[in-house]
Amino acid sequence: MACCGNCLCCHCCCRDEDTRTPEELTILGETQDEEDEILPRKDYESLDYDRCINEPYVEVLEEMNNKCVLAVEECSEKGCLALSLLELLAFNMMFIFIASVLVLIEPVAAGSGIPEIKSYLNGVKIPGIVRLRTFICKAIGVLFTVSGGLFVGKEGPMIHSGAIVGAGLPQFQSITFKKINFDFPYFRSDRDKRDFVSAGAAAGVAAAFGAPIGGTLFSLEEGSSFWNQALTWKVVGQRSQTETHANTRTHRLFFCHCQSLFCSMSATFTLNFFRSGINYNKWGSFQLPGLLNFGEFKCSDGDKKCHLWTAVDLAFFVLMGVAGGLLGAFFNCINKRLAKYRMRHVHPKAKFVRVLESLLVAMVTTVVIFVASMTLGECRDLVSLNEDVINSTIRQFFCPNKTYNDMATLFFNPQEVAIHQLFHQDGTFSPVTLIVFFVLYFLLACWTYGVSVPSGLFVPSLLCGAAFGRLVANLLKINLGMDIYSGTFALIGAAAFLGGVVRMTISLTVILIESTNEITYGLPIMITLMVAKWTGDFFNKGIYDIHIHLRGVPLLEWETEVEMDKLTASDIMEPNLTYVYPHTRIQSLVSILRTTVYHAFPVVTENRDNEREFMKGNILISNNIRFKKASVLTRAGEQRRRCQSMKSYPSSELRNVCDDQLAAVVPAMEEGQDMLQQMLERRHAPYPNLYPDQSPSEEWTMEERFRPLTFHGIILRSQLVNLLIRGVCYAENQSSATQPRLSYAEMTEDYPRFPDIHDLDLALLNPRMIVDVTPYMNPSPYTVSPNTHVSQVFNLFRTMGLRHLPVVNAVGEIVGIITRHNLTHEFLLGKLRQHYITI
Repeated sequence: MACCGNCLCCHCCCRDEDTRTPEELTILGETQDEEDEILPRKDYESLDYDRCINEPYVEVLEEMNNKCVLAVEECSEKGCLALSLLELLAFNMMFIFIASVLVLIEPVAAGSGIPEIKSYLNGVKIPGIVRLRTFICKAIGVLFTVSGGLFVGKEGPMIHSGAIVGAGLPQFQSITFKKINFDFPYFRSDRDKRDFVSAGAAAGVAAAFGAPIGGTLFSLEEGSSFWNQALTWKVVGQRSQTETHANTRTHRLFFCHCQSLFCSMSATFTLNFFRSGINYNKWGSFQLPGLLNFGEFKCSDGDKKCHLWTAVDLAFFVLMGVAGGLLGAFFNCINKRLAKYRMRHVHPKAKFVRVLESLLVAMVTTVVIFVASMTLGECRDLVSLNEDVINSTIRQFFCPNKTYNDMATLFFNPQEVAIHQLFHQDGTFSPVTLIVFFVLYFLLACWTYGVSVPSGLFVPSLLCGAAFGRLVANLLKINLGMDIYSGTFALIGAAAFLGGVVRMTISLTVILIESTNEITYGLPIMITLMVAKWTGDFFNKGIYDIHIHLRGVPLLEWETEVEMDKLTASDIMEPNLTYVYPHTRIQSLVSILRTTVYHAFPVVTENRDNEREFMKGNILISNNIRFKKASVLTRAGEQRRRCQSMKSYPSSELRNVCDDQLAAVVPAMEEGQDMLQQMLERRHAPYPNLYPDQSPSEEWTMEERFRPLTFHGIILRSQLVNLLIRGVCYAENQSSATQPRLSYAEMTEDYPRFPDIHDLDLALLNPRMIVDVTPYMNPSPYTVSPNTHVSQVFNLFRTMGLRHLPVVNAVGEIVGIITRHNLTHEFLLGKLRQHYITI
């Protein structure tokens, strides 16, 4: 009984040994018989697979989570984040390097291509702009540029690519691949190719935005040079005289744009068919009309107070249009200065310097967005977001569980996704994040546009403007407590900024309406774009016009200023003419073609018979006296320069002829000054024999050389070179009827790359042979009087799509010629200053 001591229940807890059962002894391990001993069961214990989730265990989990967060921070301090940044840099810079190398192969593939296409449709030929090699470099390069993380878009290059396809397909041949050459003689002119390029550009817009009507209007507003933009806004108005004369051209343009609309519709249908099948495996469902889709703007179900926009919001839209115009003008100003710097310090250097600049931009962009997301991004709660959004577009970027990084969500998503979020995700981004994102994106996009990679500007401008509009919506909600739809303000902000940068109105309005599928946005978008354009135009031009001007492209505006009507055709024309005769010797044609760069030459004859006295009182006949003097004085010097160049020709006969002419010209120039006034006071009967008996200008006296020139037509440089290469000529003792005749197919066989005069083997030419150019010249080109006002000259030149406009006086004498250069704003402004100085 001593085992229990003072225990109150000793009789319960202690018993005699002989009172215990064998089972109890076995459990206690107290067996008296060693033979009956059982091995301990603890060697065969079961494992505790079931997790005991109790309070101590939960405390351990919380400590582990805290250690994990600290581990990330410690890892970032030790370089783990730096390693991730280096990996991102490696991929981005590798992609940008490939894109930049492709631009080195074809420099025209750089940029968006819209300035080049606009210049082409304006009537200016830019080498390589619609070549197959340009298309390959552009299409492949833009893939690597967008994948490389630069703030660029693919819509501009798509427009350029569509224009190239439109220019190349109707030709049924390829200059790059010589084997692709079908016998298809149609559409072998710049006139036809321009229409196809316009339709291709419209198809590119339609495929990019899913906006076929917007694409058609884009080709009309930005591309067509021969359509009065003001007519698009007029419903009722009186047609001017130029519009009446251009009625045929207007009908052709209408038919051309009907073709563009059909082409745009076809492009949208084709893209929709393949994207719907590839993305959703539903061929023929047509659920994805374009590459950029803004989504559906609608209020949440059950919210009866919600509205997309009201009349009160229009006042804010106008203010946003003003702000967008100011921001766009500032963007264009900075980009213009950067472009000038590149032209002076980057482009003149070796080509690899352009590649290094592209890599520098890629590196800075990657580092900025990575560091900004890590340091300035805000970790926000995921509770307010939809599950689909969380799984697809939200970026956690080292934020704790059940949160996301709003800055990284904007930067590390495709631009189309970021725009969609700004339009439709309410409460996703803080005002500070929107401000930082807007400033960084504004500066980096401005720096990027102009780098030697294929790059567009539409989507970056839309994204930057959407962030601005969303910021305005947040401020109105927080500070003023207004009940507004944030997506509407984001859309208006995108339209305002893009309109302030590119200065588009009609086409951009329709593109945004078609992209949103919401016709109710038509009025606010148009008002915003018009205000943004007017505000931006007060400071500078659109971004595309600025780059066109920097490249020195002679782009014609829509119309001239009223003040320019103080000038006439005689004030702006080029009086120093380089001309050919209806029957001209080969030596003269070769000399003219090798010593000039003109693309067209007037076909004239110099009057020798039927002289009559000058009618001093008739202004219409005497209007060319004041500029005839300069023309006469320079023609002898020009002939002397040509003869000097002929000495390098392989034909000895050519050299001898030029020596004789040069000896005759020198004394003639000395005595020319004395007889000049006498020559200017004489007139000759117009329209002499079109087919003189002999080739003129070889044995004439000084007085005969500088007699007035009767105009008969105009012939192109390419036509003259083609005649020389194909041996179209006749001998002196033969009739011009013996000259071979070329068909239209033969004349256009080498289009669009006609041979050059320097490729001609001069040793095979007989300089005494004569070429009859009259069958191949244009005998009835458009002409104007020297007294025609500049506004009339400009409207005729632009409306009819001309390249050369001869100035002919009342008696049929050509006194000058007007080209595109003579109608540019800078040239007219200089002539107007001279006019004021003379007065």
